[in-house]
Amino acid sequence: MSSNLIARSRHFEPDATVRATARGALTPPRAAVNFADMAEPLPVLASKTARNALVIIAVIVTGAALRWMADILNPLLLAVFLLVMVDGLARVIRRRLPALPGGAAIGAAIVISMALFGLSAFVVAENASGFIGQLATFTPKLNLRIHDVARLFGVAAPTLDQLLAGLDPTKYLGTVAAALQDFASSAVLVLIYLGFLIASRHAFERKAVRLFRERDSRHEALEVFLRVRDGIERYLWIQTVTGLIIAAASWAVMMVVGLDNAFFWAFLIFIVNYVPIVGAAAGIALPALFALLQFDGYAQAGVLLAALWLITFVVGNIILPRMQGDSLNMDPVIVLLSLAFWGAIFGLPGMFLSTPLTVLVMVILVQFEGSRWIAILLSADGEPQGMSRAHAAPDEVTPATG
Repeated sequence: MSSNLIARSRHFEPDATVRATARGALTPPRAAVNFADMAEPLPVLASKTARNALVIIAVIVTGAALRWMADILNPLLLAVFLLVMVDGLARVIRRRLPALPGGAAIGAAIVISMALFGLSAFVVAENASGFIGQLATFTPKLNLRIHDVARLFGVAAPTLDQLLAGLDPTKYLGTVAAALQDFASSAVLVLIYLGFLIASRHAFERKAVRLFRERDSRHEALEVFLRVRDGIERYLWIQTVTGLIIAAASWAVMMVVGLDNAFFWAFLIFIVNYVPIVGAAAGIALPALFALLQFDGYAQAGVLLAALWLITFVVGNIILPRMQGDSLNMDPVIVLLSLAFWGAIFGLPGMFLSTPLTVLVMVILVQFEGSRWIAILLSADGEPQGMSRAHAAPDEVTPATG
């Protein structure tokens, strides 16, 4: 019996009150604290911070890589840009001529595109030579304008010959020749890339099937692709229409004022309209500056400057928003920053393609939760998810077949 008592005493577990009394710390029981609840938000916060930091680092590294590979990517980007134009024109032709095969529509679109680019090059070359030759006759007028500006600032006025005397044209011949050679080689590369992209475009569908085996994933990927394509095509269409409106109205004003080479200036205004903000400013300032050389007084230049600014303002602030709607959904500040960013990476082609490239980046970023906040900052209304979605549905688009 004693052995049983000893065994029970060994297994005896005093309650909490007895243990506290034995230690001399008899205190009322405290409320239970759940340390798991306190520590739970910390890993979530840390994970979000780390994820955002990784996104920012990835953006910086990607920008540096693009800048480093700019010489390689420039022809490819222009070829993709031309492919979007050709594909959109081919689909328009097929809608107008349903009986036309897909291969014939693509061929017709290529011929029309090459004819338009050839016509543009002819117009520039035909008018540029006469324009440059005309500038030589404006030397006395240019000296007078330089004297007026120098007197306005209270400095000595050098003549045009004095300004050009310090320049050695032979030093720039090599640079000009290299630039022309680079332009010619880039044009050939663009055409080669365009040919291969057109030839291999049917393989994209098979690759998409292999890459996204589930139907829902393929449907979502197709929706993203269509949103990018339709957003770029709509942007190009809007810029073309508004550029034609501005160029036509500017031509009429320049004809009324009596400016020489009015058609050439109107054509340049149409071309530079594809460059956001900077193009519009150049289209307003350059004809007015030329008017200072052509006319004796300042009245014609002032009228031309005011009229061109009014045309650009009306089209840019009344007509363009009505046509554009919510298709781009880009903040105006982002438009300016994207112009500087893509121009710094890809040069002049990046300035022309700054808005389409930013639209592409926004559509891609909004697909991932970790980068969606960047797309929200880039958008105009904080809703990048709705950009260009209403303009296309995957079931409504039938790709051209050969």
